Amino acid sequence: MKIAGVVIMIIGLGLIVFTTITYFSSDKIAEIASVEIRATQPHNLTWSPFLGIAIMAIGAFVMLKSKK
Repeated sequence: MKIAGVVIMIIGLGLIVFTTITYFSSDKIAEIASVEIRATQPHNLTWSPFLGIAIMAIGAFVMLKSKK
């Protein structure tokens, strides 16, 4: 369980450092005969750094409460 607590804390640290993930989607704009026009649009997925702090606290709790 201590390893699981450490892994959860590392995930929480990653959420603190990286607060945004950008991904792209491709949408069809128009289709004329056999010609297709596509556009790539970026989308941002953001979260608060407090989420990472909360997950780190959960990881610390799991690590401290695990049996030796």
